[in-house]
Amino acid sequence: MRISVPHIPQASLLAKPSGLQYSREEAVERLYNFFRAGKTTVLTGAGVSVDSGIRAYRGPDGRYMNPNYKPIFYHELVDETEKGRYFRQRYWLRSYLGYPPVRDAQPNPTHFALASLQQNGDIPNIITQNVDGLHHKALILGARQSWPAERLEQSILELHGTLHRVHCQKGHVLDRGVFQDMLSQENPQWHKFAQEMETGKESRPRTNPDGDIAIEYLGISYQDFIVPVCPTCLSEGHHNSVHKPEVVFFGESIKKEVRERSYHDIESADQLLLIGTTVATYSAFRLVKRALELKKPVILLNVGPTRADLLPNLEKINMASGSVLIDVAKLLIGTRMNDLVLEAMLRSGVVNPPTPDDDDRAPRAAG
Repeated sequence: MRISVPHIPQASLLAKPSGLQYSREEAVERLYNFFRAGKTTVLTGAGVSVDSGIRAYRGPDGRYMNPNYKPIFYHELVDETEKGRYFRQRYWLRSYLGYPPVRDAQPNPTHFALASLQQNGDIPNIITQNVDGLHHKALILGARQSWPAERLEQSILELHGTLHRVHCQKGHVLDRGVFQDMLSQENPQWHKFAQEMETGKESRPRTNPDGDIAIEYLGISYQDFIVPVCPTCLSEGHHNSVHKPEVVFFGESIKKEVRERSYHDIESADQLLLIGTTVATYSAFRLVKRALELKKPVILLNVGPTRADLLPNLEKINMASGSVLIDVAKLLIGTRMNDLVLEAMLRSGVVNPPTPDDDDRAPRAAG
């Protein structure tokens, strides 16, 4: 089976830096005027979560931080043979240890700036490629009463799924926290190791954006790691331990309803703003192409090369979102800055990026 891993064309990687050379003040003004011009759908990527301590997929040069990584593909994870069982042991041990930092990550100023603009009515829809749930968390923390679960679901589309839910092969859904507890119960030795990492007794391996970590350097075997049986399947008389997070893996198709809704969010908007993404995955790239086909204005706010750089009629601002979006939000909200909820949002957010040398791992699932 031949499966293509998302990439940025070599022509884009070798090209001179694209985009107009804006000062920070000019970028703020340009984005402010862009939002004012019409109904804006926002498409975000891994770069948005960097200030929350979650590593981006690619470095400033547009290349994967580890050029030699080997992802686990969808067909490998759900394979019912002994080979598939090994892949699941490998995936779930790494993910069991790597999930807590993603679970505990907090929204950064970019998340809160976008949340404030959602609260203010400037952004009707966010499409995110991220699987960390931080857009949701920003709205829940910032304006809990205004954003019940149904409204959140209607306003934020998780294009590549979420790490915070798990489902078995039969479709039975488990909260990720519950599944983590099940993994702990089945694997007490690894639960102890995880606790020691939490307390600092063991060094924490670098966590990838999809909650996966590399632990081969420990010299361990995956063979003794137990993936638990689905409790619902067991109650129905089935023994089923084939589980996956609700994340879209390489080689897995996005659900039809998600694809259709992503197109609707593009087509119903007047314009598209891309933030912190190289749009390397085709599921995101085709949305950019669709917006341009419909003659909609498109701005890309990102540091480094992207797959979209060579597309005609796309405007690029080569800058990190964290340096400008709070000020853009303040200008758009204007006189409503006396709104206590909005004011609190625009003062919120952690700035805790990974250390500069944290650059030698790579994701295992598309997200």
